[in-house]
Amino acid sequence: MEFGSGRTAMVTQGAAMDEPPSRPTWSRQIEFTLAGIGCAVGLGNVWRFPYLCYRSGGGAFLVPYLLMLFVLGIPLLYMELAIGQYTRRGPVHALASVCPLLKGVGIASVAISFIMCIYYNVVITWALYYLFSSFQAPLPWQNCNNTWNTPNCTAHAINGSNFSSTASQEFFKYKMLEQTDGVHEAGTLRWQLFLILILAWILIYLCIFKGVKSTGKVVYFTALFPYVILIALLINNVQLPGATDGITYFIVPEWDKLRSVDVWVNAAAQIFNSIGIGFGSLLAMSSYNSFNNNILKDTLTISIINSLTSILAGFVIFSAFGYMSYLQGIPIRQLAVDGPGLVYIVYPQAFANMPVAQLWAVMFFFMLLCLGLDSEFAMVEVMVTSLMDAFHRDLMNIFRRKEFFVLAICGVACLLGIPCVMQVGIYVFQLMDHYTAIVSIMFLAFFEVIAICWSYGVTRLSANVKEMNGSRPNIFFRVCWLVVAPVLITVILIFSIIQFKPARYEQYVFPSWAQGVGWCIALASIIWIPLGAIHTLWLLPGTLLQKLKLSITPFALNGKSKMPYYERGGPDGHPGIAVISSNTELPEKPLSQTKF
Repeated sequence: MEFGSGRTAMVTQGAAMDEPPSRPTWSRQIEFTLAGIGCAVGLGNVWRFPYLCYRSGGGAFLVPYLLMLFVLGIPLLYMELAIGQYTRRGPVHALASVCPLLKGVGIASVAISFIMCIYYNVVITWALYYLFSSFQAPLPWQNCNNTWNTPNCTAHAINGSNFSSTASQEFFKYKMLEQTDGVHEAGTLRWQLFLILILAWILIYLCIFKGVKSTGKVVYFTALFPYVILIALLINNVQLPGATDGITYFIVPEWDKLRSVDVWVNAAAQIFNSIGIGFGSLLAMSSYNSFNNNILKDTLTISIINSLTSILAGFVIFSAFGYMSYLQGIPIRQLAVDGPGLVYIVYPQAFANMPVAQLWAVMFFFMLLCLGLDSEFAMVEVMVTSLMDAFHRDLMNIFRRKEFFVLAICGVACLLGIPCVMQVGIYVFQLMDHYTAIVSIMFLAFFEVIAICWSYGVTRLSANVKEMNGSRPNIFFRVCWLVVAPVLITVILIFSIIQFKPARYEQYVFPSWAQGVGWCIALASIIWIPLGAIHTLWLLPGTLLQKLKLSITPFALNGKSKMPYYERGGPDGHPGIAVISSNTELPEKPLSQTKF
């Protein structure tokens, strides 16, 4: 099922391979693979995935998760990498090329990535705070003899008590966050967290300011070192008393949980969030690949390693759960686990009872830092790539050097993250995460699949892959693109809307006005989809029917004046890509006058 022209819009291989040298590329292809793994493997693998497993009946979550990986995650990542590598453009220009009517999907990808990079770096800030605190002896969350502790504090939870709080809970809430009672109470700025937030953004800037040339070197360490620590933690944890019970809870399914639609929706959302489907990060990074890079190899490597890392982290976390259950004398399902508290409350509490507690704490939080930095690189790179593609000359006139432009992006994101490091910050964080990572991404994935799989068409996409790699994608991928992915995403989106639950944090449910703010955050990305469609129809000439026909014609908006700077051949204006449009008759008006 395809819409628009039947003839495949092609870009000649010779032209594409003859790209102007001004377009940066990865020094080695392994750098893209490592960067892709680093982008996909992030804090969500050791935080969101184990939390969703815990909430969804342990092993029961693995069934829909693995199914969604093979029928949604791998095919859609293949699709995104193919589009990015073929068009050699960021998500905005890539989506505008393949389906002008839905060019807003590309802008929405940039918007959602920017929103996420604002609050995602706050999690890195927390990791740095805990990392610095881990050099103390004893660990500050190891006992209740501190100024921030309450009379209800206990070294570990008491079986059956609803009134006590653990030392690690009180360190997180009353020492680091100085948490208020609700989103209505803003409190003051946490200066320590704010300074660490600035440090986190300095680290990000130093790693990406030279583009893929600098990021490609950093990922050799940040993408690989976390595995050393994860394996070391697993070897240590499995020797702890109670670890076997935790691992059993993780791998043995509670089959009744599979009847819940939430489990299936959460599994799909985790695949999208973890691999980065719809965020534009990997699409932008793949635009710096060589034209003939093996896309399928990268797709399988990134997606499978990502999921194996989640499962490895699950063994590490659940073995610690079993240990905590043993210490506290309560069932694993009764452990207090909610959101980020998984890695900042439960796991630090486990460290406090391990031999050489400081060493394991430093290793764990340094691992979180490495995982977070990789994903943050990718989210910032989406914004940089998209704006440089669209406004290169204007930006260079203003900032003179790309390094200064990247610095401006990091500075703005740092300032926008200030509410998350106030005393009300945990509520702001939870609100942003709920309406971005759960609500927005499903809408975005739906329209991206419609734009590429149906409007651009599986035939065109397969021809593009054949031109780059010498063979068409096999029948499995073509069926997934054409039928399985669109249908599954549609069903999941409908059930997500029907069974939508307001944002909450622990037992606190956000008031109506805060939910309204959350929807504004969601709309900040989603709104670009209808706005982009309206803008395209307004720009194109002809009657409404002609406009609609042109709007689903690939490359209908590709005027030379608005092609990415790298593809115009720099200041000489010689294009590096020859575009042959489909058989739909184009308007007599010169396309160079069409702006988008």
